[in-house]
Amino acid sequence: MNGQGTGVRATRLIDIVFPGDTNHHGTLFGGIGLAHMDKVAFITATRHAPVDFVTASCDGIDFQAPGRLGDIVELTGRVVKVGRRSLAAEVEMVAEAPLTGERRRCGGGVFNMVAVGDGLAALGGQLPPLAAGSAPGPEGELRSVELVFPEHTSHYGSLYGGNALAAMGKAAFVVATRHCRRAVVLAAAKRVDFTQHVHKGEIVELVSRVVGVGRTSMTVTVEMWAETLGLGARRRCGHGEFVMVAVDDDHRPVPVERAGAALAPAG
Repeated sequence: MNGQGTGVRATRLIDIVFPGDTNHHGTLFGGIGLAHMDKVAFITATRHAPVDFVTASCDGIDFQAPGRLGDIVELTGRVVKVGRRSLAAEVEMVAEAPLTGERRRCGGGVFNMVAVGDGLAALGGQLPPLAAGSAPGPEGELRSVELVFPEHTSHYGSLYGGNALAAMGKAAFVVATRHCRRAVVLAAAKRVDFTQHVHKGEIVELVSRVVGVGRTSMTVTVEMWAETLGLGARRRCGHGEFVMVAVDDDHRPVPVERAGAALAPAG
């Protein structure tokens, strides 16, 4: 990925609505949704230009439908307008019912981000213009970004391994659920390797895909990449292989039913 001049490319954040994210109605709390949108807008802006950005204002924020407990929430951000030292990032939030695949637009809006600090001078005092986006990734591949905040780090100042495992497990859950549209649970982590530190303030991108299917289980690989804010420099920091099992209402294994194109069964 290039950190400059790629404003049309979408940035995607995927999460799950857990009980701690809901309000007294049992739906996604609006403040959590807004925080997700702002985070995606910030990452989108920073990927467009190697400068520091702050949120200046929001336009046309709307909430059309609720995100329900257990839903997959997908937020997509794109740069839609660029000025000399500011840009507009449009963010859309969509909720997805995990078992049916039914998707509904929950809300969205435009976030106006302003470049601050000395980084703009290195660009000649002006942000780069919009450019053509990159091609979409392979079918069946899931890419999702996150920011590493201080509360995600260990006492060494790098991403805590437990938080990295949780993020990788969540990515494996989403891609496996989309594959079979069944309730799935984590049965095993065959092997997880962490090869480099991920520092505070970096972007983490998880790339997950189903690589094998058995009678009731799916094998999912998850790669973890770190991206330095504003530079676009990427490095592979980890890799894991997770076994997800489809279950019924009593948590008993059930046959996997494919929702997409066929894969070769796992040996």
